[in-house]
Amino acid sequence: MEHKELTHEIIGAAMEVHSILGNGFQEVIYQRALAIEFDKRNIAYSREHEMAIQYKGEDIGTRRVDFFVDETIMVEIKAIINLEDVHLAQAMNYVEAYHLEIGLLINFGAKSLQFKRVHNNNNKR
Repeated sequence: MEHKELTHEIIGAAMEVHSILGNGFQEVIYQRALAIEFDKRNIAYSREHEMAIQYKGEDIGTRRVDFFVDETIMVEIKAIINLEDVHLAQAMNYVEAYHLEIGLLINFGAKSLQFKRVHNNNNKR
């Protein structure tokens, strides 16, 4: 599945979760619901996927992303009133650190679902 098509599927699953649950729950509740929705839609994923972060070729730590979809797209979810620049910067850093082409930042905490596609401008794949 192409990235554009797959991100569209992921966003659709998130919209379904938000339309049923609304806003106001903790992030883990949305994470569990989104996993169920991914299963129902046959979207391959790993949840709380631990990924290494390197500096000049040396491992310096790890970070768990909420979802790693189809081994190509990082999905970071939030449950806050409004996404801010710091959240977008964090998602961009993850995409670049993991050498991915694209990631998604999804916020379930607002009245309407918020999402941002995050592109890796440094990826030369």
